[in-house]
Amino acid sequence: MKNNLIQRSITGIIFVACLVGCILTGPIPFTTLFALITAMSIYEFGTIVNRTGHVQMNRNISALAGVFLFLCFGYIGVAPGSNEIFIPYLLLIIYLLISELYKKQPNPVNNWAYSMMSQIYIALSFSLLNVLAYHSDATTSVSQYNPILPLSIFIFNWVNDTGAYCTGMLFGKHRLFERISPKKSWEGSIGGAVFSMIAAYVLSLYFPFLSTMQWLGLGLVVVVFGTWGDLTESLLKRTLGIKDSGNILPGHGGMLDRFDSSILAIPAAVCYLYFISLI
Repeated sequence: MKNNLIQRSITGIIFVACLVGCILTGPIPFTTLFALITAMSIYEFGTIVNRTGHVQMNRNISALAGVFLFLCFGYIGVAPGSNEIFIPYLLLIIYLLISELYKKQPNPVNNWAYSMMSQIYIALSFSLLNVLAYHSDATTSVSQYNPILPLSIFIFNWVNDTGAYCTGMLFGKHRLFERISPKKSWEGSIGGAVFSMIAAYVLSLYFPFLSTMQWLGLGLVVVVFGTWGDLTESLLKRTLGIKDSGNILPGHGGMLDRFDSSILAIPAAVCYLYFISLI
């Protein structure tokens, strides 16, 4: 138990330092890191679904397509209107569909379904980080990189997870979603949300490009959808009969285990920010 805790702590520190460092350093490290994370997450997803024996998802092409989608969104963030950048991605998606005609697999529909799910569930979510990171000046059409919004998604998730764990250990009695995740409690979820609201308030003091209420709203959106993201991945693993999505992160499992909350929180945050910009 002690060795596992030490292992988890070391991995967690390195993981957080790498993520924060790459996001804050600039667009090139940010793009490199999350393009790699996208590829690894999709490949890991393909690995666990292929183990069922009912799926033969093309992991390499799916991962490559996911990277292209991430890079496309990043390029659009830097050079708005350059929609032709999506052509390579579209060709890869067409290949994934047409290639099943020639493979003579027993269940090509499953292969299609999981390949497309990898793009919607994983690639699109990570790609939307670019929407949070790049902002165009309406007067000059110049795009600027702002690391705080994408970083805030992870901060809220980390604070929520830590607060929910501590509060749940101390006060947890009522199960949040026992069928999917027996250990989660309502008390822990509420505690995590409270800590995230505190983090949102602190961010509003240092980064006033959003008002305090807008920061609090963003924090709440990330907490709610991050919890649903965690439960969604738990349902996926339970359906596939596995405990962890992988073992690439010692003591923490796989890439999907680490980014499960973010996968739903990122698109939800984008929707929220577009919504508040219209009112």
